Amino acid sequence: MEIQDKYLSLEGKVAIITGAGSGIGLAVSQLYVKYGAKVAMVDISDKCQEEADKIGDSAKFFKCNVSSEADVKATVEAVKAAFGRIDILVNNAGIIVRKTVLDTTEEEWDRCLDIGLKGVFLFSKHTVPIMIEQGGGVIVNTASGAAIKGVPDSAPYNAYKGGVAALTRGMAVDFGKYNIRVNCVCPGDIITPMLISEGIQTGKITTADPKTPEEKEAMEKFLESCGSYRPLRRIATAEQIAYTFLFLATDMSVYATGGSFVVDGGRCS
Repeated sequence: MEIQDKYLSLEGKVAIITGAGSGIGLAVSQLYVKYGAKVAMVDISDKCQEEADKIGDSAKFFKCNVSSEADVKATVEAVKAAFGRIDILVNNAGIIVRKTVLDTTEEEWDRCLDIGLKGVFLFSKHTVPIMIEQGGGVIVNTASGAAIKGVPDSAPYNAYKGGVAALTRGMAVDFGKYNIRVNCVCPGDIITPMLISEGIQTGKITTADPKTPEEKEAMEKFLESCGSYRPLRRIATAEQIAYTFLFLATDMSVYATGGSFVVDGGRCS
């Protein structure tokens, strides 16, 4: 007999997911639809349209620069017009620059914080009033293990991910009275385009698309090294991490707010 659990369902819910064209954002979009939600897939890249088309009628692509208030405001309004409501906001968009404060340029610093932290602020600012009007909602932010334990040579990344975790706690305090829960997920290394970008920036690999035996060996060694210092001795896939986002969006976590949920194979233990 099939067991139906109302606490595991997203039936009738509408979710905005930023950075939805690849990696964790794409995996969360796919999983939310599987559990009954309709998803607004927000990304700066038009490639996100292809992913939305693959998911089907329950997904719709919205192109948006998350660091532009005009873009964000227009996008939130368009999502509300398209779906009629907004129940879940997943602030996931982000980039990484692997440099110390000595090497980071002002432009790189600003771009990291604009996309990774200002974007969280802007989407929350324009989505929360809709949630208040509806009687509640859920916000799930993508932070990082770097919000808890520093990553070497990653000054801007450490800064904005720490900011995401702190903003999460602040919003949980501010909006709990409106039945809005706010939590963040702190993943470790995940097999995503961002991780491959890290490998290229640090010189551990030279290409995202290895073809020669040497390139393939370098990629294998790089991915192995990312998990070697974790108690679980491996890294995760975006699909595996997405289930934490499902937990936080559903009533399985109905009494959880202000939390930083670490899913990093034990690095921050």
